[in-house]
Amino acid sequence: MVRGRISGLSVRDVRFPTSLGGHGSDAMHTDPDYSAAYVVLETDAGDGLKGYGITFTLGKGTEVVVCAVNALAHHVLHKDLKDIVGDFRAFYRQLTSDGQLRWIGPEKGVVHLATAAVLNAVWDLWAKQEGKPLWKLLVDMDPRTLLACIDFRYITDVLTEEEAFEILQKGQVGKKEREEQMLVQGYPAYTTSCAWLGYSDDTLKQLCTEALKDGWTRFKVKVGADLQDDIRRCRLIRNTIGPEKTLMMDANQRWDVPEAVEWMSKLAEFKPLWIEEPTSPDDILGHAAISKALVPLGIGVATGEQCHNRVIFKQLLQAKALQFLQIDSCRLGSVNENLSVLLMAKKFEIPVCPHAGGVGLCELVQHLIIFDFISVSASLTNRMCEYVDHLHEHFKYPVIIEKASYMPPKDAGYSTEMKEDSVKKHQYPDGEVWKKLLAARGN
Repeated sequence: MVRGRISGLSVRDVRFPTSLGGHGSDAMHTDPDYSAAYVVLETDAGDGLKGYGITFTLGKGTEVVVCAVNALAHHVLHKDLKDIVGDFRAFYRQLTSDGQLRWIGPEKGVVHLATAAVLNAVWDLWAKQEGKPLWKLLVDMDPRTLLACIDFRYITDVLTEEEAFEILQKGQVGKKEREEQMLVQGYPAYTTSCAWLGYSDDTLKQLCTEALKDGWTRFKVKVGADLQDDIRRCRLIRNTIGPEKTLMMDANQRWDVPEAVEWMSKLAEFKPLWIEEPTSPDDILGHAAISKALVPLGIGVATGEQCHNRVIFKQLLQAKALQFLQIDSCRLGSVNENLSVLLMAKKFEIPVCPHAGGVGLCELVQHLIIFDFISVSASLTNRMCEYVDHLHEHFKYPVIIEKASYMPPKDAGYSTEMKEDSVKKHQYPDGEVWKKLLAARGN
């Protein structure tokens, strides 16, 4: 039963110094400090339940997202949760269509990241009050209720609400069996933890060997900084994991369009399933040109982790610009907008392989992809969810990986809640971890 008025909203800047170990490093982001704007919602319901929401950042700039969350807070405070989720589409639009704030969006950039953090907290609170993990809340939801959470504005030329309803209705067939399958087998994952660009050859080899022993069969390597170095590193990884294992590559937006095609023609010998983010995430036609050029090489294009909104995803699908679609739980406008993209991907029959990693992205996106399989796509063909083995120890409900698969969370909520001790230690700049680091750096 949904209850309570939102009586408090707080947001904190939480940062982890992952750059010290080269974790997360790629061709464009050489020294990321995995971070989050961390939102907590409180209500007057008297049940002690709180909603926790995050959006992922790379360190600097998190303070800007925190400012944006505070700028949006008045839309949430003193609202009844029942009214919010009772007309979630209207509430989503209220946040994304603030007459003044939308000027520094609209539905993209810092304001949209802040919107995601706030809405992730709302979904966490809703799922907790219903006593269900978020994926189960979505799976059990009546199709009309679920569709009422989605803003279809700007995408009806590709997906109408009635078409979305038909997809969900078809998804009812075999749903119970697919849910049971997930509970037993989990959702297949791939690992990015072995091959960050800043890792030494010895580290690459060691991590790949250990991952193989743990049952991993799908690996992703970062490329794009230096061609000869990429060739050497990809050869090392392919030789370590063997010819039968699946290998993906990720350029993190490094190349121009012709450069992407030329570079990948040189890396094709290592048989990558896809090249991820080969060029600017906003270049829809560029992605389409790369996709077309790589067909003879048997290499697909994957993108989405920095895709601003459902409108960009719509156009990528229309232009046949990607073969693998990568939703992100914090880049888009929370669950609401991700639902619209999952439904569009189903209409175009493009597999969804979510972006994860960072701070809490694995914890969040597992809910979305498990829902997708049970209620929307009903398929695991060419589908897998990214996994990065960092920072899970800071979460109250960390992901559970068994046999290289995500096991469905059983705790109520969106798995967004962090351990308070971790938050305090890593709060920037006053947490214990940062006080020491900044003092050592002489700041």
